[in-house]
Amino acid sequence: MEGLALLLAATLNAGTVLAIAALGLLINERAGIVNLGAEGMMLVAAIAGFATGVHTGSDLAAFAAGAAAGAAMAAAFGLLVVYLGTNQVATGLALSLFGGGFSAFVGVGYVQGKLGERPQFAVPWLADLPFVGPALFRQHPMVYAAMLLALGLAWFLYRSRAGLVLRSVGESPESAHALGMPVRRIRMAAVVCGGALCGLAGSYLSVVYTPLWVEGMVAGKGWIALALTTFATWRPARVLLGAYLFGGVTMLQFHLQGQGVDVPSQFLSMLPYIATIVVLVLISRNASFIKANMPASLGRPFSP
Repeated sequence: MEGLALLLAATLNAGTVLAIAALGLLINERAGIVNLGAEGMMLVAAIAGFATGVHTGSDLAAFAAGAAAGAAMAAAFGLLVVYLGTNQVATGLALSLFGGGFSAFVGVGYVQGKLGERPQFAVPWLADLPFVGPALFRQHPMVYAAMLLALGLAWFLYRSRAGLVLRSVGESPESAHALGMPVRRIRMAAVVCGGALCGLAGSYLSVVYTPLWVEGMVAGKGWIALALTTFATWRPARVLLGAYLFGGVTMLQFHLQGQGVDVPSQFLSMLPYIATIVVLVLISRNASFIKANMPASLGRPFSP
């Protein structure tokens, strides 16, 4: 039972990285923008957050730096695709490649860097409960913030006027423009907000989840977060559940290795990506279901 509690706790921790990034990408796609640069944004944010944490000793400053780095890269992406009309797929891939190279260059001096002593968190009274205490109530506050973010985003999209406007831009930017909505500014704001969340996920990865800096440490999590939006059919609550599912698959490999299961480590490392492919294949078999939930103007440029 103790091992199961630790596995559940690790699942929530690992899933938080995916959840925050995927929720950011969900905001982008709800506005009709596909951003394939999540991997690059998360890498740049990871080194920005880690470097800030090393020099300031403040996790809050590190998270702010990561979010700012992600927002800055997303703003450059938004300028190109929203205002200059460049291809969204090609621009996103370029952003991802740039982020990988830039973070490796900037992070050379931080490979051996160390953060201060990591604080331990626990919810009073609840953390002492058997099983559920170690599993659920000894997490970093960002774990609970990710859950609240998913709930808040669901309320925003389906219960607020601003959320309705955002969804209308993603469904039909021409109609939204005809009604007097500033489509480009709305899309730009969605892109920057999504980039900030990807940046927050990257800084959480290097400051809390690891905590260290290694070149390429995001290791495909940005692509998994991108796949999660389709897996969740663009619903925030489903994104959260999907993130924990993939987080559990990721942590399962370490749990099995710790139990002495005789399975090649390379195969265990492949599990999260195999699970991603299998889920996407199963979902894609029902094209009508995907089409019914996908924003109608996803990936389509708009020029007023």
